[in-house]
Amino acid sequence: MENKKKTIGIIGGGQLGQMMAISAQYMGHKVISLDPNPNCSAAKTSDELIQADYDDVNALLRMAYASDVVTYEFENVSAEALREIEEVVAIPQSIKMLEITQNRKAEKTFLASCGVNLADWSWLDDPKALPEQVVKKQVLKTTTGGYDGHGQVVIKTDEDLVVARDLLTQTDCVLEDFVAFEQEISVIMSGNGQEVVFFPIAENDHRENILHRTIAPARISKAVEEKAYSMALMIAKKLKLAGTLCVEMFLTAEGELYVNELAPRPHNSGHYTIEACDFSQFDLHIKGILGEALPEPELLKPALMMNVLGQHVAGAEALKASHPAWHQHDYGKPEAKHNRKMGHITILTDDMEASLQEIKATGLWETRAI
Repeated sequence: MENKKKTIGIIGGGQLGQMMAISAQYMGHKVISLDPNPNCSAAKTSDELIQADYDDVNALLRMAYASDVVTYEFENVSAEALREIEEVVAIPQSIKMLEITQNRKAEKTFLASCGVNLADWSWLDDPKALPEQVVKKQVLKTTTGGYDGHGQVVIKTDEDLVVARDLLTQTDCVLEDFVAFEQEISVIMSGNGQEVVFFPIAENDHRENILHRTIAPARISKAVEEKAYSMALMIAKKLKLAGTLCVEMFLTAEGELYVNELAPRPHNSGHYTIEACDFSQFDLHIKGILGEALPEPELLKPALMMNVLGQHVAGAEALKASHPAWHQHDYGKPEAKHNRKMGHITILTDDMEASLQEIKATGLWETRAI
């Protein structure tokens, strides 16, 4: 009988790599993680940790020769370095998807080719291309390297234009019209290269560009839900999706949907799936990159997920005894820094409003992240 147990190489040892590894281990697979930090979150859940930089070709080759497939847990992986190992090992997630999502110009161009709605945008490489005065609200984003609000300038005033011009002197950028949205939602789906399955759409609330909470299922109409799934499917088909992908969208008061960006791996807003669904986003990521048949994930119970940042750690720990039904996740990071993602809490609930009030009553998340 063929041995179906595989060795999975994971580039990146953060919390997403940690949770990928846990799912893989439960399925009986072996995990090799690569990360420059010997105390990274995934070190505790991997069979082997290769301590090396993400663009270290020799280290990547060592992982490649020892693995059946290689996956990545975040976008700051060197696509050029992966080109050096693709002849040695399968990279089902694809280098193409990595290259698209690493570069906002490439991402916008790709999304436009999928036929999905986008805010009006343009690519700029000269500060003189910005208007002399603000005529409408816009967002300037660095073409590469931005995350959690870094590398962005929201242009509302002429003073913001000064900051934007300074950013453009340093690097090229994408300038987007601001979408006046009512809700931010995310569509998380998994594929195996041939078929695609969807998780319940999540409703997200960001504070200072960092995900604060997720409500699942999102409080949206059936028509909006169907439109969101349809747009996401167009993207998945174009990519021949293998593994998990998140499509972040803006929903306007008029019911229009605009794709904001892609995350080519499991996403913070999908953490609720660990407890709330019969298969998590990490389970189906592993199954997907291995080319296995995918079940349609089922929501077992509505869920509220709260991010635990560095400033929340002590308070969250103090709440454990009084809230035993909460699912508290600790990523095992050795140092709690302000605004650093340290863990999350998932609450399964039949009364979302009551759970939201319960969270508010703790006061833990009332101080806005800065």
